[in-house]
Amino acid sequence: MSAVAVNMVEDRLCVAVIAGAHGVRGDVRIKSFTADPEGLAAYGPLTDKAGTREFRIKVHGLARGLLRAHIKGVDDRNAAEALAGVELYIKRDLLPEPEEDEFYHSDLIGLKAVLEDSSNYGVVRAMHDFGAGDVIEITLAAGGTVVLPFTRAVVPSVDLKAGIVVIAPPEEVEARAPKESDS
Repeated sequence: MSAVAVNMVEDRLCVAVIAGAHGVRGDVRIKSFTADPEGLAAYGPLTDKAGTREFRIKVHGLARGLLRAHIKGVDDRNAAEALAGVELYIKRDLLPEPEEDEFYHSDLIGLKAVLEDSSNYGVVRAMHDFGAGDVIEITLAAGGTVVLPFTRAVVPSVDLKAGIVVIAPPEEVEARAPKESDS
């Protein structure tokens, strides 16, 4: 089970963010959220969040986990620095359909989380990948939040059509939905 990190805005997905300038000739560092970071340019022109600016990028390689790239029309360090923090989007229909047991993060956010006995556990708030694998953040029905590994053992079932993820919290996790007798 795996998830691809993208944030959705209507029919567009955030696939990267410009981290800052690289060098003096207008190159930028880009944090890609795609499965193949170096393939980012293959999606074609990217846009900003509003969809008003278009960015054509040419990837030069990876450096310290970030892409080194050039954006057409950005020819000096000042112009590159001005783009720091700009999120880059593509139209969702440009992405391939996820394979079985694969999901886009944006498809999971907002789904109802239930325990294996179908009791309400909460709502999927976010998906994260801090480098050691995907984790799922849930706003608990009982209040508070919990972050759990996004593994088959902890998330045994995802039903996108029904809008539900089934959660089996590890025994070490104290954040469990209240039992009927606790209410």
